[in-house]
Amino acid sequence: MSNVKALPLLEPDADLDVEPCCAPLTERPLSAEEAVRTAAMFKALGDPVRLRLFSAIASHEGGEACVCDISDVGVSQPTVSHHLKKLREAGLLTSERRGTWVYYRVAPSVLAAMGKMLGQHAG
Repeated sequence: MSNVKALPLLEPDADLDVEPCCAPLTERPLSAEEAVRTAAMFKALGDPVRLRLFSAIASHEGGEACVCDISDVGVSQPTVSHHLKKLREAGLLTSERRGTWVYYRVAPSVLAAMGKMLGQHAG
């Protein structure tokens, strides 16, 4: 008998859905609390390495990427791990360990929430 287990398919998780932190900037001024949350998100993206990692994950086939596929950003692996941690702490990424590798995902709702907050509308 084989001891190989199939990994379950990941279904969207309502707990991982991200709502916009605040109304679009064009509707009203941010409250102090909204400004703190929004600044943390943009601060995390304010580093070129983090922005490259975020972009690599967001644009990766299937919407998720193994750390082994995205670590070529010109810094050492421990530095990549540090930047990925900062992106997770800011609520921009989720991660899942599978065996020895960690897979990262940008929830589509994160990008949608960022666009909505900036007042961007599809269509």
